[in-house]
Amino acid sequence: MTVKTTLSFTDRHHQFLKEKVGEGVYASASAAVAAAVERMIEDEQARETALEAMAEEIRRRAATPRQEFVNHETAFATALRRLDSAE
Repeated sequence: MTVKTTLSFTDRHHQFLKEKVGEGVYASASAAVAAAVERMIEDEQARETALEAMAEEIRRRAATPRQEFVNHETAFATALRRLDSAE
């Protein structure tokens, strides 16, 4: 289904749309706007997916028993030794 609507653009945006249509990148200004909105939808979905994955990882780590924690000195010992020997 297609919905007809009215949009307003700055001169800069309008000129850009005209150029892209003129170059044949998009069939029309409507097609260019639709592509931009589709990209926004995809970006939002990707952001939501990433945030949920991070939240799940935080929940998983928060449920880790304290005795399983890794001591930071042990975790970075090799790297610190290499840094010290490089000096």
